[in-house]
Amino acid sequence: MATRQNSTNGKPKSPRIQVVLPELICEQLTTLANNESRTVSNMAKVLIQEGIKNYFEKESKSLFSENNLNTNTIRDELEKQSVRRLKKAPQRIRYYKKSD
Repeated sequence: MATRQNSTNGKPKSPRIQVVLPELICEQLTTLANNESRTVSNMAKVLIQEGIKNYFEKESKSLFSENNLNTNTIRDELEKQSVRRLKKAPQRIRYYKKSD
């Protein structure tokens, strides 16, 4: 769980997390940060934001295709059913209030 601290003026700071990285990933992160003139923590934030965005875009596409597949399946099943005609005109439904 991210921890939230208060600054000296009383306003809440952004949530903080702590991550343990292997040396190689830490070096790569530092190199990327230096290439883009960012701090290491800011570079990590940017990469996490991009990863989360890509993840949800991928998930929404897969959900859309699953929903589309379900819709096509239902449509196919309905089209296979035979057409049935009503034997007579529909009757009016009357609702009665219960008297107390």
